[in-house]
Amino acid sequence: MHDLADHEKHCPDCHQDLRHFGDETSEHLEYIPASFLVIRQICRKYTCACTIRTATKPAQPIPKSNASASLLAQIIVSKCVDHLPLHRQEQLFARFQLELSRKTMGGWLTQCGKLLAPLYDRLKTYIWQSKVIGTDDTSVKVLDPELPFARTGHFWPYLGDAAHRAVIFDYTNTRARAGPHAFLAGYQGYLQADAYSVYDAFYKGAKPVLTEVACWAHARRYAFHARETDTARMGVLLLLISRLYRIEKEAAPLSAADRHQLRQTHARPILQKIYDYLQSVRTEVLPKSPAGRAVRYLLNQWAALNRYCDDGDLSIDNNATERSLRGIAIGRNNWTFLGSDSGGHTAAVLRSFTGSCQLIGVEPFAWFRDVLARINSHPINRLHELLPHHWAAAQA
Repeated sequence: MHDLADHEKHCPDCHQDLRHFGDETSEHLEYIPASFLVIRQICRKYTCACTIRTATKPAQPIPKSNASASLLAQIIVSKCVDHLPLHRQEQLFARFQLELSRKTMGGWLTQCGKLLAPLYDRLKTYIWQSKVIGTDDTSVKVLDPELPFARTGHFWPYLGDAAHRAVIFDYTNTRARAGPHAFLAGYQGYLQADAYSVYDAFYKGAKPVLTEVACWAHARRYAFHARETDTARMGVLLLLISRLYRIEKEAAPLSAADRHQLRQTHARPILQKIYDYLQSVRTEVLPKSPAGRAVRYLLNQWAALNRYCDDGDLSIDNNATERSLRGIAIGRNNWTFLGSDSGGHTAAVLRSFTGSCQLIGVEPFAWFRDVLARINSHPINRLHELLPHHWAAAQA
């Protein structure tokens, strides 16, 4: 509050005292740096001639550690959401006269991953209730003491449908079929993914385990890359695909039943036009040219590319799953590599919860701070209450 001095509240011209008639208000942002507190837990002890009793203190997330739930939440969110490597966090804490080595913080993250492992299993059970699951993968560099170079590991996200808004990550040290085959065991429904061959085993056989849903964004990408060498043919194909997406824009706010009806009425005829066009140009393009690869990809995936029209709950593409990988793609430019396969599994657990929180608009720091403080004493038969979507409902 700023006021005039007393001698300024008198008019030199009319010699009257000035009257207050209002205020002029403005705002600016002030930055208050973070602060750290040392909380000392004192447990009183009592004794008599035959016994000793000591008061108990609240369970800590990591036994015999000085890391509180809020500090652990800050380190996890900085690493997984803000893409801040541990060595940079070490430098940041040093500016606040707090000595925390990256090795110590790395050990804490591993212990948090183990602490959240039962909740990670509950999250998987929840996502496995989805009608359709989207998946993809991305590579990361992993250090190996037995090799003179960094080898490649892979993160696989599994995204639930609109009724199960959560994502769970799996880490594997190769891109082989064994990873998704083991992780998807027990799931039955639709699987939306690219045309990577490791998924084919799920769709084939007398009794397919999963139903394939292809991604029109992947298909369009082939045509888009081929337009430079075959503008005329690929331009027509891109135009027809854009009409499919125009229909999806109209369908977005509709119910699943209305969306299905809209696709049957308007998208099916366009799909037939695309198919007829592909058949007409397949003999005109060179098989190994970019245009030839685009035509071949669409025709090979044609049944799966049409499947989104069979159910209003299915999506035209897998872009939502690809967006879930954005954090890893950005983060690996900062932290460069994983220290080990064990670190990859820890990162998969922690990113599953940061990603699930972000999907439903929950602040990850608030979730980790509360859950890490309570999970050790929370009843095991009510562990599902700590999942982000249940936690958010309880907070509301």
